[in-house]
This record gives sequence, C-alpha cells and structure tokens, in this order.
Amino acid sequence: MKNVLIIAYYWGTRIPGLVKYLPEFGWQPVILTAPLIEEPNTQFRVVETSYRDVFSFWKRLFRLNPDEDVRRQVKKRFGVTFKNSLVDFILTCVGEVVNYPDGDKGWKPFAVTAGSELLQREDIHAILSSSSPVTSHLIAKELKIRHKIPWVADFRDLWSQNHNYSYSPIRKLFDRRLELKTLSEADALVTVSEPWAEKLKMLHVGKPVHTISHGYNPAMVNKPPARLTPKFIITYTGSIYARMQNPSKFFVALQDLISDGTMNPDEVEVRFYGSEIDWLETEIKQYGLSAIVKQYEKVSRDISLEKQKESQLLLLLDWDNPREHGVTTAKFFEYLGARRPILATGGVAGNIIDILLDETKAGIHTPTVEDIKSTLKELYQEYKLTGKIAFKGEESKINKYTHREMASKFAELLNHLEAK
Repeated sequence: MKNVLIIAYYWGTRIPGLVKYLPEFGWQPVILTAPLIEEPNTQFRVVETSYRDVFSFWKRLFRLNPDEDVRRQVKKRFGVTFKNSLVDFILTCVGEVVNYPDGDKGWKPFAVTAGSELLQREDIHAILSSSSPVTSHLIAKELKIRHKIPWVADFRDLWSQNHNYSYSPIRKLFDRRLELKTLSEADALVTVSEPWAEKLKMLHVGKPVHTISHGYNPAMVNKPPARLTPKFIITYTGSIYARMQNPSKFFVALQDLISDGTMNPDEVEVRFYGSEIDWLETEIKQYGLSAIVKQYEKVSRDISLEKQKESQLLLLLDWDNPREHGVTTAKFFEYLGARRPILATGGVAGNIIDILLDETKAGIHTPTVEDIKSTLKELYQEYKLTGKIAFKGEESKINKYTHREMASKFAELLNHLEAK
C-alpha cells in the first residue's frame, strides 16, 4: 500500500469520497487540513494544523460575528438586500487586498511545517492538493520543492480562470502570475470537466491536464426508493451564487403556470435548503410566490439527502454565462445518487450539464422560460395522473459517476506519476 498526502481545507464531497475508496486501489490517504469543526471520521487519518484568520482583526474592529459570513453581516447592517450593491462593490475592493491570494492564507505556515514534518517522518509517495482555496496548492508547492515527490494539483474550482471570479483585471493579473509560478512545479493538473481542462491546457502549456469529474457516494443511493411526498414538491439544496445562478426564469415559469390554472398552488411547494438569502426572498415576493416557494434553514448533509430522495423533482440552477459551459457542481452528482428527476434551468444548450443529462437521462435541461414551462406542465400532468414523477435515468451511465470510479481514476494517475 502506497501513501498519498492529501492537502485540503474545504472537503466538500470529493475529498471524503477519495479517502474512502482510494485504499481499494492501493493508496492510503493522509489528509492535511485546518482545524475541523466536528470530529473527523475515524476511518480517515487526519492531521489538523493551527490556523490564523486573516479577518480576525477586522471582525473585532467592526464587532462582527466571527462564525457568520462577513459580507452578509455588513450588508444586513446597512440594510442592503439586493445583489450587486455599492456595499458589495466596496467589500470586493477591500477583499482584493486582504484576500490575496485567498482568505485562508493564514493556514499556509502551519500546514507547511506540519506537512514537512510528516514527510520527513513517514514514507509518503505522492502529494495531492485540492482547491478551493488555492492556498492548498501553495502549501503543496513548498512541500514538493523540499521533498522532491510527485505532486498532483486538483481543481474543483479554477484559479484565475474561475467562473465566479469577482475581482478586478489588475488583481487577475497578479493571480495569473502566481498561478503560473506555483503550478510550474506540479507534475499533473486535474479538474472536474473537459471544458475546464481545455482552459487549463491553454494557460499551462505543456503541463499534463486530466479530467476527473465529481461523483456521488454509491453507499447513499436511493435504493430501495424513499417514499415520495404526496405534494408536487421541487427541492433545491445548497448554495446559490448571486452573479452566476439566476432563479428568475424558474419563478416566471412557475408563476405563469399557476396564473393560467395549469398548476394548483395548493398542490405545489418549492423548497430551498441552505443559508437564508435576502435577495432570493425579495425575488420570491416579487413574483408573488411566497405561499409556494419557501426558504428553509441549512441542514446536515444526511438530512439534505433525505429531502432530495423524497422529492418529486430536484431543481438545479445552471450557470447563465454562456462562456461557463464547463461548470459542474458536486450537487449535480449528489442529485444523481438521489435517483430523482433533475430539472436544470438556465444555462445554454450544449453545455456540460446538458451533455450529462442527455447521457444519463437523469433529467431535463431547460435553458429558457418556455422550456421550463413546457417541461413543468408535462411533469405536473404526469404527477396528477399517477401521483408521482417517474425517474427514467439509465443506471449503467449514472454508475460511471460514483466516488469509487473517481478514486480509481486518481489512483491510476498517481500510479503513473509514482512509477516515473
């Protein structure tokens, strides 16, 4: 069994999936991370380091809650509830300086020291760093230079080419320069979709770039199927990125179908699970959907999965920028495991979500308001006739996107680099 040091601050679902299944393919993972809120899974070997919050001074100065989102607290203090406000602009400008290269840079010195001690003490055969934050890659670079072992940089989100990049062109120049300098030491790059891989290849000319998509936990598949809700319930779980994901097309379609009598409002409910979003609540009221569309508090992953499995339909808000056709969130693959039909709204035809849904038959991509309306109408009629919406996904295609398959591909890459 060979050992791999995985450097990751935020785990998401990708890191737990990797560490669970990598041993099946000959690699024993050790996770290097910052202090965890909860006790880690005892099946994982975790090395926690100290951490310095770069915002701690500012949080104390302005008497902000250290455990809540800074931007949301400041906007609330000034009574701002809409997107792209002057307060957002000011906070973004301040963040350009304070957050360079990211808000978790205070982790680096502790992680480099702990990682170096670990590599000196034990037989580690490779390093795998995963971002965001990009500080993970800065740490890996230092360890790579010191200890001369293979390093794979994994991008769940891109760096200077990020689809959610919010800083100025000047800041982007600094980010790109640092990205090129840092990743020049990496032996291979990995990202989650083919369009993103092409972006990395164009920037890091000559560097090996591989596509390894996200996956879902095969142990959490909805089998036997959970009992569905008696109401026509549509569920969304997780975060919403204000500048990239827009629920308004869905709201317009829903409002039209209720107004013309196609859908009975007493039979319909839309549930958003996650941190409460002020601007989302404003839009819900604007479209007169407060009685139907509800925001619920953030729930644990296990409860989130339960809510998905019992739903008639799962809502996915696709990225509306046509240049970002490579965006695939871990949520999409989690939805695959729920084995419930996916309604992906927004985006553009032919993007990665459209391709994946066409391949797996796990749902329908609806870029326009008319597409959403016609699909919702058809699905609601099916619900009225049968009491449920049938899931028509192709198991053989969906099973290509499990955490086990993901780990297999990483192991294959690590074997290749270690052999060299």
